[in-house]
Amino acid sequence: MSSATPRPGRPVRGSRSGRPIMVTLDLLGRRGALAVLWSLREGPATFRVLQDLADGMAANTLNSRLQELREVGLVERSDDGYRLTDDGRGLLDAGRPLLEWAHDWALRLPAPPVD
Repeated sequence: MSSATPRPGRPVRGSRSGRPIMVTLDLLGRRGALAVLWSLREGPATFRVLQDLADGMAANTLNSRLQELREVGLVERSDDGYRLTDDGRGLLDAGRPLLEWAHDWALRLPAPPVD
């Protein structure tokens, strides 16, 4: 297991306590982690398909994120490629209210200036 993978009980960015919520936020804040999880919401995907779905993420970055997400049990490898585990699907379900809030919030913001 990689020592760089955020784990509850270990210090992470922004928190020396290693509280589960802080570990989750650190993990999700890593480059491409949310893109990988979001890309798998509809079902399994191969490495190449994931790379395309994640806007051409660099192979080394995608490999790192997949390794971390597998280590913490959010993603698993299957005959069809990579897929969300029950915990991975649960995380996306738990984020649905935040997604709805962000959409409503964005609608209330003034339109950005046109250059």
